[in-house]
Amino acid sequence: MARQTRVVLNCVGPYRFFGEPVVQACVENGASCIDISGEPQFLEGMYLKYNEKAAEKGVYVVGSCGFDSIPADMGVLYTRDKLKGTLTAVESFLSVKSGPEGLGVHDGTWKSAVYGLADEDNLKKLRKQIGYAPVPVVGAKLKKRGFVFYSPEFKEYCITFMGSDGSVVKRTQRYLHSELQQTPVQYGAYVTLGGLGSVIKLMFMGMLFLLLVKFNFGRKLLTKYPRFFSGGYFSKEGPTQKQMDGTSFTMTFFGEGYSEGQDPQTGKPNVKICTEVKGPEPGYIATPIAMVQAALSLLEDAASLPKKGGVYSPGAAFSKTKLIDRLNKRGVEFSVISKPEV
Repeated sequence: MARQTRVVLNCVGPYRFFGEPVVQACVENGASCIDISGEPQFLEGMYLKYNEKAAEKGVYVVGSCGFDSIPADMGVLYTRDKLKGTLTAVESFLSVKSGPEGLGVHDGTWKSAVYGLADEDNLKKLRKQIGYAPVPVVGAKLKKRGFVFYSPEFKEYCITFMGSDGSVVKRTQRYLHSELQQTPVQYGAYVTLGGLGSVIKLMFMGMLFLLLVKFNFGRKLLTKYPRFFSGGYFSKEGPTQKQMDGTSFTMTFFGEGYSEGQDPQTGKPNVKICTEVKGPEPGYIATPIAMVQAALSLLEDAASLPKKGGVYSPGAAFSKTKLIDRLNKRGVEFSVISKPEV
């Protein structure tokens, strides 16, 4: 398959079990490869094993090109490009709204989360092995928020986003800083939850999840009964058409930085900007849109890709392409909410 094509769309999650043979076949046979993984261990493991081979072959392996993590990664770059000055820090807040039928997610995503959390220690070892260079902090240091906090902007409780967005954005910023000498942007990812009731429900489910995920029998229970342990969100059937039609997402970015002529190394940030990325149901409508447009960018914007092949995050691969324009035309829309005020 890989020998006969230029780009393969790799949809075989959980990627930790099925992803690598596809990447290997693509790299060995000279095809580029795009996936929609939200599993940092798989994404960074592929970087460790195949980055040099992909560079030799001149092919691009671009991970996390679905809802994880194109809105976040490209959203940070969009925010940076719209700020007149130097962007140094961004926080994103994801809100998913559903209709009367509620939300539904397939249990493949649930399994990825179960095995990903169970194997967290190996992710730390992998990162040691890769030996990432630290990303320097430019400008005022972005304050880390508590795991749960109240947001006056949204009038809702929020939690830290547990997905791969944070690690993907960091890889992009590291690449842009080390390879293209661009100012790295600090990033924090959060999700809006709603009222106190939602927080209590999530805390209870989360504690049970974290307890069970540590043991083999617990993981078996979690993967066998996803609907029960996720409070009805995850199921083996996935969402109904009505659920998908009634669901949408908004990711809001609050950026701060320094106006043109201001040195980011001195003083406090003096410009702010607010942008958003919004789109249809994330998992099954926005994800394929993002994935297919990323593939088209790979084929049609070839002159704007990094000069050599390799294993890349979306922002590293597509920062100079027309990907954001393509997404805007397809219903995943990037816009500025409020222009920077000094």
